[in-house]
Amino acid sequence: MSDDILEKVRDSLADLDLENTLRYVEEALNQGVDVVDIIMKGLTEGMKIVGERFEREEYFIAEVVVAAEIFKEVMNMLKPRLSQSNKGLKPIGRVIIGTVYGDIHDIGKNLVAAVLEANNFEVIDLGVDVPPEKFVKAVEEYQPDILGISALLTTTMMNIKNVVEALEREGLRNKVKIIVGGAPVTEEFARSIGADAYAEDAFKTVEVCKRLIEEKRRGSQRKT
Repeated sequence: MSDDILEKVRDSLADLDLENTLRYVEEALNQGVDVVDIIMKGLTEGMKIVGERFEREEYFIAEVVVAAEIFKEVMNMLKPRLSQSNKGLKPIGRVIIGTVYGDIHDIGKNLVAAVLEANNFEVIDLGVDVPPEKFVKAVEEYQPDILGISALLTTTMMNIKNVVEALEREGLRNKVKIIVGGAPVTEEFARSIGADAYAEDAFKTVEVCKRLIEEKRRGSQRKT
């Protein structure tokens, strides 16, 4: 019975149907389905389908943004219940993200945050127009596994390099993996500024972040 309702949650999210997604999530809760299962077997699976449709060019950025907003709205409803769940979910890793200073574009960043959360990452969003010192302070305070930096403008993408250099000056660069992205950013640019990785879209970001987490943990094990 729970599998049926979770499939409905999954499919309604994948079909960008907010009303039915909320209705089926409510039904699942009323049936006593665990909140963790709703998130992992319903919402996350729905976002995976959205990603597959995006890769096949059946969906475009507009549809992915809608899916991310639906996911976010449902998660806001579930978070209070999640904290009460006796199973709980241990996040895969902690990610800090922000749009670099001089740039106020946030659609791509917000999409990345939502898709990462859908895949069980803890996300700390610093917002837009973030100066290097704010990135540095956040890395010191939250000790993330990954720092994600985005830029949408060619005029601001070089500011990403300033963030990397600020982390190096403070002795923090080796403590965090850095992933970069945004319309003008490329794999070559990421390598040239000393970032660890580049991702071209939100769904690729999840794959890359999982790989970076594994690399970071393998490195820690070798040191111990």
